[in-house]
This record gives sequence, structure tokens and C-alpha cells, in this order.
Amino acid sequence: MTDWKTGFMCLMTRPREPLFYPKYGGQTFMVLPEHFFTDRYRPLAPIINDRFGSAPNHVVVRSIDPPDFTYAMEIPRNGNYNQFSPKHRNIAGKLVQDFMNAPDPEILLSMASYGRDRLNPLLFQYALTVALLHRKDTQDVPVLSLLETFPKRFVDPLLFPQLEEEGFVVDQPQRVAIEIPMVYTASEELLEQRLAYFREDIGINLHHWHWHIIYPMEGPIEIVRKDRRGELFYYMHRQILVRYIAERFCHLMPAPTSLDNLREPIPEAYFPKLLNSALNRTYSGRHENAVMTHVNRPEDEDSVATVLEIENWITRFKEAITHGYVVGEDGQRIPLEDSTGIDLLGNVMENSLLSPNIPHYGNIHSMLHSLIGFVHDPDNKYLEGVGVIGDIATSIRDPIFYRLHTFVDDLFEDYKKKLAPYTTKELGYPGVTIEDVSVQDVNGKAAVNRLLTFWQRSQVDLGVGLDFGPTGHVLATFTHLQHAPFVYRINVMNDAQRVRRGTVRIFLAPIYNGSGEPLSFNQQRRYVIELDKFTVTLTPGMNNIVRRSEDSSVTIPFERTFRRQDISTMPGTKSYRFCNCGWPDHMLIPQGSPHGLPYDLFVMVSDFKQDAVNVDFDENLDCNDSHSYCGLRDKFYPDRRAMGFPFDRTVPKEITHMEAFTGSFSNMKRTVVEIRFTNTTISKV
Repeated sequence: MTDWKTGFMCLMTRPREPLFYPKYGGQTFMVLPEHFFTDRYRPLAPIINDRFGSAPNHVVVRSIDPPDFTYAMEIPRNGNYNQFSPKHRNIAGKLVQDFMNAPDPEILLSMASYGRDRLNPLLFQYALTVALLHRKDTQDVPVLSLLETFPKRFVDPLLFPQLEEEGFVVDQPQRVAIEIPMVYTASEELLEQRLAYFREDIGINLHHWHWHIIYPMEGPIEIVRKDRRGELFYYMHRQILVRYIAERFCHLMPAPTSLDNLREPIPEAYFPKLLNSALNRTYSGRHENAVMTHVNRPEDEDSVATVLEIENWITRFKEAITHGYVVGEDGQRIPLEDSTGIDLLGNVMENSLLSPNIPHYGNIHSMLHSLIGFVHDPDNKYLEGVGVIGDIATSIRDPIFYRLHTFVDDLFEDYKKKLAPYTTKELGYPGVTIEDVSVQDVNGKAAVNRLLTFWQRSQVDLGVGLDFGPTGHVLATFTHLQHAPFVYRINVMNDAQRVRRGTVRIFLAPIYNGSGEPLSFNQQRRYVIELDKFTVTLTPGMNNIVRRSEDSSVTIPFERTFRRQDISTMPGTKSYRFCNCGWPDHMLIPQGSPHGLPYDLFVMVSDFKQDAVNVDFDENLDCNDSHSYCGLRDKFYPDRRAMGFPFDRTVPKEITHMEAFTGSFSNMKRTVVEIRFTNTTISKV
């Protein structure tokens, strides 16, 4: 008999197979109470137990009275589940609450085992994942990524017959990996296809999905209410946007235009060629010049909105910024204070449970995703499902995502422009001087201040998600952007005769736009990419700081993005409660260009006394290493400053270049680095 941890792994594995079907190569069998079987299989329960009960490992599920999941069954088992739908996310929040209320893991296992084969698999996997990540008594249960459970949402479905053939015909040791093509959603004649390697990168899409798992919009209030979650919504999405803009500049393309006119045709088409795993139908495509009007889906009465209604919500959001306060449901004016205003606006825009007045400010962000996601069939006349923009796991793939979030970011920027520029006291650190900053690849193959990027071929195991498919490892090879690991070398003089602490903040900013024209500092300020943030102890005199790129506070390593978690990896495994939230390390820096593209590398050492919050943490322990985008579990965000500091506010008009900004402060340094794309392909070791 195996323990309940194995049971949870079986619940997440091959989600379309009945739970009683043996898992992990036929070695593990879930022993279910007879009344847990669905109507189809209950008469066959004795036969099923005889047929599969010889598996060496058994997980015995405790018998309980069937939980009432009637509300969750309003989402059909084989229907669409849309996390941007108010109704669907409300149902998901209730299901998470039920799972969180289970008194112990064994009862939770029983509740989940009863619901698994009755509920929509995407809804079920979402709610169970959120619960396992947030319950204190399930902290050592490895949680499968969406790539493992629903690979058809990330990989060209044409490959799956090949994967199944390889898995069924060839024995495990002799299996070869199947190649995932880089170009399969559009021809290379399409200009936007130049950016497909970024938009369709599996790691970036997993990051976006996992962030929304850590920060759900609905559910128990103790899960939703996390420190500065509204500000994190703003900042994390801004960083996705500026990384994309940097890639566009690499390909001599302009920044995306704002989706600020909801009545204009959308020139960008997108045909994803992916399967929505619950329906086993393709995500719907969008033709050129589609026009948004409304969304009115009969099966989801809350997904009802018109362009005019959303425009009214946007007007009220802008009025809040203009007047400096948000109106609560009780009519109370909630001021947009310098330190908390962006957090409040983030909660209003995302429309989480923390929004102070949903009837007044509506559901701008989610409904925009839904309005575009159903633009091809707003009234459900053709029974078409949502496009990828309407799914948190796939929305980043669509070029329109970046126009939508340019618009959202512009609204946040309108608020930031109302804040006074930072003072010399806030920006400076008297007695601390950065003497020199440089970067170099760790192997020393490139010149100082030259970073190298290239293509890398890596493998991912899709066997866990092949329902009724072959057992064991089934590998696919994909090609993605990668950079040579590098180190920062920062020389800092501490003129004081005492030890001091500081926060090192590292950003990368494009110097030129897609037309090769120099960017003003105010434009650069909007486009800065956070690379790292960490604390240092400064002894009197010169301090030589060396920091490796893979230690970034933004990223998680490749193995945590694409790991395979199953019962074979459970012994001694680390907690995965937060560990998979973070930007993928292989996408830390932009592609650059074959001739080398210059960027401003900005380094600042700020005064830790002004940065510190009431939290002690070691970035090398547990899952603290990607806190810039993901925060810390059950703790305050480990930085008192605004996210994006010191670039989140405007500067005096006389500051027109990065050098002028850094030249006024000894604790800042700007150096020019070059990113050179070698256009070679290597295989991951």
C-alpha cells in the first residue's frame, strides 16, 4: 500500500483516463469505494478491481459520503473551462474552498477522487493544484505542470500520433525524441511570425499560467489576499510586455500599438493549431480585421458584455486616476496613496475579490480577454470555443495579448505620471560609489560586456499527459532561445568606517527602437527589463561583487520549468509550492542581433534601510529565488520600494538620457553591453 501523496500524483496524471485505470506503467492502482465509480463503471466495479487489482502498488481511498459538487458540474465535463469567465472562476473558487476545507489530506484525497471523473478536467486540475499549493499539510506533494497534464495545449497536435507510435512500438530504452517544429502556426512570410519563438515559448506560457495559479482571482480570501498582489499583477505583466518589446526591436519591428480603440478592426490574425484539452477541439482562430462588438454566451450568463459597457468601466477607471481616489461600494472614497495606489488599481483592473467596487468598475481585464477570445463567435451560433487569448495558459501566444497589455500598462502609467519624481534622498546612498560594472560569459569566450545568445535544442517528457497512451517516458525535442551564462562584476566603494547593507538592482534597457532611432530616457524608463535584485553587505573600502546570471531574482532554472514530477521523483523531493513560479532562465535576455545590439546595463545600490521590510529571507532556500515576480510564501514582498524602482516614476525634464540620470548619483552606474546572436543551435547537455 502506498501513501496519499502517491494518490495525489495519480489524480493529476493522465487526467482523461478514469482514476481506477492503473497509473505509472500499470504499477499503481487506486482502490476506490464502489460508490465513487461513475454511473458508467459502477456496475463493473468488481470486474475492474479483479482486472487491475494485481498492480503491486495500491492507494486505498477512504470512503466518505459523496461531496456535493452540483455547482461545479454546471461546467460540463466535456465543455470549455475559461478562467477569464466570471462564472467559471467563481465556480473554481468554490471548488478550491471545498478542497481547502478538507480536515486532512486523506479526506481531501477522497473528495478529489470522487470529483475527478465527474468534473471538467481543466477545472478540476486547476482547483486541486491551487489547493495543494496553498495547504500547509500538502506542501511536500509535487505538483505537475500544465505541460505534463495537458501537453496538447502547448505542442502541435500533429505530433501526438508520432509520440504514441514511438511509445507503443519501441521499448523504453530505444525510444527517440520527436521533433517539435519551431514554425507551425504561420508561414515565415508573416511579419509577426518573427516573434513566434517568444510568444509560443513553452516556458513563458507556463510562467504565466503558474503565476495565476499562485495568485488566483477568487477562492478563500486568505489565498487571494497576498501582499501587494495588485501591484504584482501590474509589474509582472509589464515585464512580460517589455521583454516582448525588446525582442521586437531586435527584429527591427516597432513596439506594439495600444488597443485603446475597442471599435477598430484588429489587423492581427492568429490561428493557434492547438487542442483545448478538455474539448479535444482546436482553439479557435481569429481572422484579420475582426471587430469586437459584444460577447453573449448562453451557457455562461456572466460572460455577457458589450464594447460600450467595457468603455464605461474604462472611463471610471480613468476618473479614479484623475481624481486620486477609488469609490468603494459604500460610496467611501479610497485614496490612491503613493505607496498603495498602484496595488489598489491593480486589484481593480484584474477584478479579483480584492476589487473594492466590482459593480462600478466592472471587469476590464478579464472581459477584454473574453471579448477578443470570442470575437469569432460572440453569440455561440457556431458552438465555437474560445481563442487562445481567452485562456491563461495560452494567451501569451497571441500577438493581440501584447496590444491589450500595452493599453492596460498605459492606464497604469497614467497613474504613475501623477506621482512626484523621486527625490535625491530617495535615490541616493551617500558614501556608496559604484566604481565599475562589467559582464562576461562564464567561459570567457566572449569579450567583456558582450553577451551571447543562440538556439538550444532541449527535451521534454510528455508521457504523463498521453491519456490511454504508452507508458514510461515519451520525449519531444523543441528549440528555444538561450544565452551563455554570464557573471556581473560590480566594484563598490563604501566610504564609511562601518559595515553597511545595500540592495543591488540590475536592469537592462534598449538604446534604440525598431527603426534604429535612439530612445529618449522617458521611453527607456518604460522599457527597462529587470535582470536581478539582491542584498549585499558592504565592508569599509572596496567591495568586489560577483553575481552569476542564473542566480537572478527573476528566473527559475530550466529544470524547474520543464521537470517531470512523478512517484519516481517524490522521495526527498523539495517543496514545489512556489518553486515553479518565475520567468524561465533561458529567456532572461533578449535575442540581440548577429552584428551585436547595444543595451544600457544599469546597476544601482540602494540603501537597505529604505528598502527593508519586516521579513527575513534567504534567497538560496526553498523557493525564494524568483521573488521579483512571485513574492514570498506567507510573507511580505521583500522590498519596500515600488516594483520597478527607480524607473517606475517620471524624472525631471532635463534628464533626457540614461547617462544623465546615473551621473547625478554615485550609487548608480551605467555601462553599455552588446548582445550578439550567433544563430547557431546546440543541444542541451
